[in-house]
Amino acid sequence: MSPVLHTLADLVRINSVNSAYQGGPGEGEVAAYIRSFFEQRGIEVWEQEVLPGRPNVYARLPGRDTSRRIVLEAHTDTVSVKGMTIPPFDPVIRDGKMYGRGSCDTKAGLATMMHALAALKEEGITPPCGVLLAATVDEEYSYRGVVQLCEVLKADAAIVAEPTELRAVIATKGVLRCRIVVHGRSAHSSKPHLGVNAITHMAQVIAAMEADNARMAAVQHPLVGCGTCNVGVITGGVQVNFVPDRCAIEIDRRLLPGEKASDAVAHYRQLLQSLGGIRAEVEEPLLLVDEALDTPADAPVVQMATQVLRELGLNPEPCGVPFGCDASKLSRAGIPSIVFGPGSIDRAHTADEYIEIDQVETALEFQRRFLMGFGEAFQDK
Repeated sequence: MSPVLHTLADLVRINSVNSAYQGGPGEGEVAAYIRSFFEQRGIEVWEQEVLPGRPNVYARLPGRDTSRRIVLEAHTDTVSVKGMTIPPFDPVIRDGKMYGRGSCDTKAGLATMMHALAALKEEGITPPCGVLLAATVDEEYSYRGVVQLCEVLKADAAIVAEPTELRAVIATKGVLRCRIVVHGRSAHSSKPHLGVNAITHMAQVIAAMEADNARMAAVQHPLVGCGTCNVGVITGGVQVNFVPDRCAIEIDRRLLPGEKASDAVAHYRQLLQSLGGIRAEVEEPLLLVDEALDTPADAPVVQMATQVLRELGLNPEPCGVPFGCDASKLSRAGIPSIVFGPGSIDRAHTADEYIEIDQVETALEFQRRFLMGFGEAFQDK
């Protein structure tokens, strides 16, 4: 295997399932591996503890222009291995693909970023501007790693590693997750007319939300499509011979660039009020809020990515994706950001997750060329 594939295999072997998921040990061991990787190559590296035993890891290369900085960011956690049909931590290569949990999302992208820094150091190349690699925790649950990074970070641009099939992504959807609760009144099931069935009323709420989805489908963003709403969890009732006095759903609402989570919440509250005779509310606090990424196509980071993709014979046209990631947080911190990496999001979180190894090699070359050219392109602007 090439050096970058060897590193990727090492990363896949390390169980870094997010601690929020049952049995997940967190990112401590993979953080130690990353730190050792850079220490062995004489690259400045340090940790920032985000949660007990779960640190962000940072590595830095100085640039010729000390006032400029590009950030390469990738998360170190993975989702659960429950339901996988392959050994999750055995990085088998077969038919041009490496298998294993995290191989696609997003340890392949992380490995290419690590080796891009290592290559510049080994070749004695000082990049035009400083480079900070940030390997962050908790992206797969509540993105606390990148939030802590943004509290102290100043940079001119960022590339965030996610599987984009080697496309430069400038727009992603945001997400609002919240719980909607319907209140009823309990009674004995032999006399249901004495109670108010919260589950029956919730069925009316869900039907109204399904009808409301047609409104969202009519509004299309040119890069990411329409907003969506999914009812992912429902709970209610105590036992079968009670009229249930409470029912709750958890929804996942995907937001378009320019759409505010507060406006979506206000809309759902109005929708609930329109259902006469039903006591329903959007529960506070909200479960998760992350508004969309919308980087201008003429931003220097986008222009440099387009140039490098064209040099490599790849599709240079900036695009959008329906998922969210750490890039939106960096963007809100004032750092123009794109999302880029090998592999397809369709393979992320799957039972037989894999990454195409030729895309890993190409992504490494993209990162290397980008770092060698970005500073001049920014200064030209």
